[in-house]
Amino acid sequence: MKRRGLSAEPKLAVGDGALGFWKALREVFPNTREQRCWVHKTANVLDKLPKGKQPKAKRMIHDIWQAETREEAGAAFDAFVEDYELKHPKAVECLVKDRDELLAFYDFPAEHWRHLRTTNPIESTFATIRLRHKRTKGCGSRLASLTMMFKLAESAAKRWRSLNGSERLPDVLRGTRFQDGLPLQETAA
Repeated sequence: MKRRGLSAEPKLAVGDGALGFWKALREVFPNTREQRCWVHKTANVLDKLPKGKQPKAKRMIHDIWQAETREEAGAAFDAFVEDYELKHPKAVECLVKDRDELLAFYDFPAEHWRHLRTTNPIESTFATIRLRHKRTKGCGSRLASLTMMFKLAESAAKRWRSLNGSERLPDVLRGTRFQDGLPLQETAA
């Protein structure tokens, strides 16, 4: 696989459980950290629980990713495990196997957390492209398909807004370390 369009290795990649994506990422960008999508993970965990247990479990999962610090998230994570491990081990296993990857966002600016915890923003962009591609039943050649996808993405980009905390991106790219969303020098103060 070739590196296309990126001049620097990404610091973090956000995705669901698609194994092909993670395998390719590790091959091309071995130092890129991984963040699992909380929306997908929540759905996967809840699928392993009886309907009656899902509302409480969903609240407990939200307590994890909405925590202000990694320590608070860890406590909420442990509370979920304690509540469900005996009667619903498959749900707990589904959550626990990606613990580090689910909490990676705590090492990035707090302003970015909203964007880093889920793949939904990028998925909604590609939903438009998938819908149009399906409606046109393909576009003939590979070049025609790629051109159509590019033009649809370009059109959608006109409605995009800047990332929250975009002024923090140079810090991330320089390798500034963050803890619980704050640059380390600020957390020491």
